Amino acid sequence: MTTSEPAYDPHDFPPFAVATDIVVFTIRADRLQALLVQRNEDPYRLAWALPGGFVRPDEDLEQTARRELAEETRIETEPNFLTQLGAYGAPDRDPRMRVVSVAWWAVVPDLAEPEAGGDALYADILPVDDVLSGRLPLAFDHAKILSDALEALRSALEETTLATTFQSGPFRISDLRRVYEVVWGRELDPGNFQRKVRQTSGWLADTGETTSSKAGRPASLFTGPSKVTPLDRPVRRS
Repeated sequence: MTTSEPAYDPHDFPPFAVATDIVVFTIRADRLQALLVQRNEDPYRLAWALPGGFVRPDEDLEQTARRELAEETRIETEPNFLTQLGAYGAPDRDPRMRVVSVAWWAVVPDLAEPEAGGDALYADILPVDDVLSGRLPLAFDHAKILSDALEALRSALEETTLATTFQSGPFRISDLRRVYEVVWGRELDPGNFQRKVRQTSGWLADTGETTSSKAGRPASLFTGPSKVTPLDRPVRRS
């Protein structure tokens, strides 16, 4: 069997690199926060950025995202949720060369304190609204990526059971409601939310346990589905 000659010469096309960047969301002190690293290399040395790096020849995109997260932050906790956000390929997004980044976003409850590694000088978990306000400029187009990931998160809460992935164990309905309030930035009516949750099949499973309380009525504890699934009765932001 003979092989045909390639129909094109790869050298006729300009080279470019592929990278991944990952947005890791968590809730701390009743605020939505994201994991960031301080760069220790040019370009943008000392600027804050999302964890990420170049794809190795033997890796797929998700492997790169997970590896860079572990290398740059020393966090090896498996995300409760991880999904691809999109591709970012503006010609001038990286001053070194043409780099296309495939961004991911994840949810990790009770995120451990990060420890800088790899080519990161420092790592921290910072409030998303502080970062997007411009008080903490990000390298490259990472502010755009973070903003897009935030909107993806808000939309996913509206349409899926994603809110339960912010919980590391059994939770109260009020804990679930607080996830929505933190991410959406507004208060929800407790009674309406509880009715919505209880009337939506496949969202919560009652553990049969309650919180211990010296004052007030003990609250029932629930768990969510084993994977993120669509809601048949979406929760609306407006």
